Amino acid sequence: MSNEKQQPAVVKDLEIKDAQLIFSAVWDDLEEEFGRENLCFPKELLLVGGAPGSGKGTHTRFVLKARGLTCPPIVVSELLTTPEAQRLKDQGFMVGDKEVVGIMLRKLLEPQFRDGALLDGFPRTRVQVECLKLLVNEINQLHNEFAHTALAKSFRRPIVHAMVLFITEKTSIERQLKRGADIAAHNKRVTETGDGQELELRVTDLDEEAARRRYMVFKEKTWDALKSLKEIYHYHFINAEGPIEEVEQNILDELKYQSSLELEPETYDIVRNIPLAEEIILHARQELVKRLDSYQLEHEELFKRVVELIERKFMPIIQRHALSGRAQLNTEDELFTQSLVLPMVLDVFSERGFHAVIDKTISEIPVRFDVQTGLIECRQKAVFRIQVNFRGSDIRRG
Repeated sequence: MSNEKQQPAVVKDLEIKDAQLIFSAVWDDLEEEFGRENLCFPKELLLVGGAPGSGKGTHTRFVLKARGLTCPPIVVSELLTTPEAQRLKDQGFMVGDKEVVGIMLRKLLEPQFRDGALLDGFPRTRVQVECLKLLVNEINQLHNEFAHTALAKSFRRPIVHAMVLFITEKTSIERQLKRGADIAAHNKRVTETGDGQELELRVTDLDEEAARRRYMVFKEKTWDALKSLKEIYHYHFINAEGPIEEVEQNILDELKYQSSLELEPETYDIVRNIPLAEEIILHARQELVKRLDSYQLEHEELFKRVVELIERKFMPIIQRHALSGRAQLNTEDELFTQSLVLPMVLDVFSERGFHAVIDKTISEIPVRFDVQTGLIECRQKAVFRIQVNFRGSDIRRG
């Protein structure tokens, strides 16, 4: 076998060894600094990557909202503020893996990220991918270790979503340079008027060659690293070429909640037999039609009496509440003593476009008092309260 064919395997082995050395050093420092029982990492890790100009910063807030998280995004590039790191970034290159992993893991231990964290710009290299795998393995080990202790709630099994926002080289360079021009114009207005605050201006956003170099670094290093996550974690490839609304809808579709993937297996086994709402409503219309037709075929006289009662007693009250779209009906009609009447009433209202809820209240009404024994004889009084909701009238005021 030639050296050229062997080289990729050798390089990969070296990357794995480098990752193990880097991660072990960082992890040992964390255990010594915080203590193993305090290494509480997020339940969910959202990894958002993409070429420069793909909209990572624009869409991170929407991604967090889609997953129900209120913590701020962790922008990895903003964590790296040393002079050497800044010098590398200004030239379009990347900061060393050890520094990135060390700073990021400490950030993830902050309490605000216990439920989940979004990482903007991690992982970017093969070594960082390997470090991520090692981190998830360690979190799983902590989960198993503390599973039956008082600390179990702080050591949950992690969920990892890898999201890649992809754009072409042409789009990337155009967006980088446009961003640079927009920020430069903004900063100029701030300088001239003294109104507002200047924004950070990337050196690479002002130079086409530097912008192209940033994209090439992404393609040569980050792109392969991100693709490798596809075989391990929940992977979402998002075409970010389109308008913001289109991209955000693509993100929303990708991040829909899936209980079988997100709950602990033991938890899912308990709740799985409860049908999903969408399964219940799937055939609701057909089932309503079947029930109404069966009332007419099998209980025609009773069905007619129910409809007549609704039309004669209930609808005049409902019509008086047409503006609000909400009516409260009380009835003691003996017709309701028949068990089939309640479902008939609900189904008729549903078929007519109303949402009705019926509550039955039983009260004791005194009818006789025995002066000799002091006993009070009562009868039961049943009152049916029907709450009817529908879309009220739109009133234009003005």
